[in-house]
Amino acid sequence: MTPFRTKKQELIAHLRERSNISDERVLSAIESVPREEFVMESMHHAAWDDISLPIEEGQTISQPTVVATMTQALELTDRHKVLEIGTGSGYQAAILSRLCRRVYTIERHKPLLDSAEKLFKTLDLGNITTICADGMKGWPRIHGQDQHPFDRVIVTCAAREAPPPALIDQLAIGGVMVIPIGPPGEQMLRRYQKESEETYSYRNIMPVRFVPLLPDVNKGDKKAKKEAAEVEAA
Repeated sequence: MTPFRTKKQELIAHLRERSNISDERVLSAIESVPREEFVMESMHHAAWDDISLPIEEGQTISQPTVVATMTQALELTDRHKVLEIGTGSGYQAAILSRLCRRVYTIERHKPLLDSAEKLFKTLDLGNITTICADGMKGWPRIHGQDQHPFDRVIVTCAAREAPPPALIDQLAIGGVMVIPIGPPGEQMLRRYQKESEETYSYRNIMPVRFVPLLPDVNKGDKKAKKEAAEVEAA
């Protein structure tokens, strides 16, 4: 038995017994996605520990307990279309892809998105669509076509006070959004449900730590900014 397999089994047992993850579909999805492929090589030894890890561009890959909790809170079915804000390493999107019909994921750092796209191809995850764009604006119209409404929205970076209005607008009535809210050090993971075009409710899930949700694409990436501008003009 490989060290990765042993640590993977230990993590799954931990999630089931100590982290209140009871959805077996979520646990199976986590078990099926090789987390070691989504972290830096120097971090491979810790890939299946229940901790967040650094990745490129000053970002992080979330702690497995948080990934599992957010995924379980979405209550996904294989018919759902999901919008993810903050592709990061691609790990969360890979797990979502095992549980829903299609994932649309937005990342503001082009180098991160390029790496994630390569992994999606390597792992044969053909139901993930990616774009480098401003996640606060939701999924952009491309060639005159919209993809919303989305059945589920998951945000892997923290909004300071409330979900961006564009994300609420793109969520289907009856749909669910899972998003961290609050300033650094005071963030709470929340589950929102859209009740009508004008109203939604939410409940708190757990305290968390996430990087902030920022507007626009990465200011230092001229190529990404050019591509985002072309999308907005389409």
